[in-house]
Amino acid sequence: MFTRLPSITAAALLAVALAACGSGGDKPGTSGKDASSGPVTVTMWTRAATQAQSQRLVDAYNAGHANKVKLTVIPTDNYQPRIAAAAGAGQLPDIFAADVIFVPNYTSQGLFLDVTDRVDKLPFKDSLAPSHMRLGTYEGKLYTLPHTLDLSVWLWNKDLYKKAGLDPDKGPATLKEFAEQATTIQNKLGKDGKVHGTFFGGNCGGCYVFTFWPSVWAAGGQVMNDDGTQSLVDRSPMTDVFSIYRDLYDKGATGPTTKEEQGPTWTGFFPKGEIGVMPMPSTTLGSMPAGMDIGVAPIAGPDGGGSTFVGGDSVGISATSRHPDAAWDFLAWTVSDEAQVEVMAKNKDVLARTDLSGNKYSAADPRVVLINSLVAKGQTPYALKFGQTFNDPQGPWLRLAREALFGDPSKVVRLNDAVNQSLQQ
Repeated sequence: MFTRLPSITAAALLAVALAACGSGGDKPGTSGKDASSGPVTVTMWTRAATQAQSQRLVDAYNAGHANKVKLTVIPTDNYQPRIAAAAGAGQLPDIFAADVIFVPNYTSQGLFLDVTDRVDKLPFKDSLAPSHMRLGTYEGKLYTLPHTLDLSVWLWNKDLYKKAGLDPDKGPATLKEFAEQATTIQNKLGKDGKVHGTFFGGNCGGCYVFTFWPSVWAAGGQVMNDDGTQSLVDRSPMTDVFSIYRDLYDKGATGPTTKEEQGPTWTGFFPKGEIGVMPMPSTTLGSMPAGMDIGVAPIAGPDGGGSTFVGGDSVGISATSRHPDAAWDFLAWTVSDEAQVEVMAKNKDVLARTDLSGNKYSAADPRVVLINSLVAKGQTPYALKFGQTFNDPQGPWLRLAREALFGDPSKVVRLNDAVNQSLQQ
């Protein structure tokens, strides 16, 4: 979610959707019937950010099924333009995944096939990741399934906690405790300039969304209204969260490059053992150095609670697919017990189903069980204009956040008007 992507306007998507519908040739697979019988090969696109999980699922499916899936991985920064161009030319693959936050753009413009009846027949329908399912729903119809999930959590370095005199088994339960513990790490261990209390992406709009917004939700607040047309980041609890992080920055507890960090390297410092405690993607836990003792906690609000940003990708069948039955066979299998447990859980990936969080693989690591349990508690905000508002480095949200953290906080109310204007365009 936090990777910066170019946004596609609704008008542009409408144009490509109309072009796709009028592209000629065989009719799109809206009838739900394949254009051919017997084993087929369906095409699938995914962005590079979720390549590893997608490839594992495709490989496992291909090894045990007559139908095959041919996966194409596209650089993340090029993914949205590639989808738009393919839709305009009527050349979308049978299946394509997308960052969950951008799915409403695609569903609202008719790029995905309606799979409501198919989803309704799944016995575990009510256990599918609720945030992903919400964003894949448009006008009461279902268009996508959860594909890969990445959650924001707090990680703390237990070895640094010990050295700083903190209890290594007691991570932060509130954002205020988070700040206190980060400050202690900085004061006790940061004199050589190599260790820092915490870190965040201070010049990355998506990073703020992924790591700060869960504290708002944990406090019982919201960052937008339900239809994503009005911003609420100019008031408490968002302003309280800003204030706590600003104080950490002013104290020098956030590391010297926080203000300039644009996103590409913001997760690289914690694995080096240089950071005491910080919000991180849950998927990084499995790639940490062997022997590094790490604690995991939900992201809390200023005074408690717990939440997470449920990121990752959703996946659907393109409206122009000639093999919707074969495509659905793969999609349904990816959320089956077999795929979720023997492929995803076995590799410590976050599961797309809340009823399998305590499976035999995850149960071996209480931290993984905790992460999986957050899928049902976390949120994914809905806004058709999300990319241009919150992810675009030239967008209004990043300007607002930087004033709140490093500039003049009194400007937040005025800058929030620009956020609203962007959401309502």
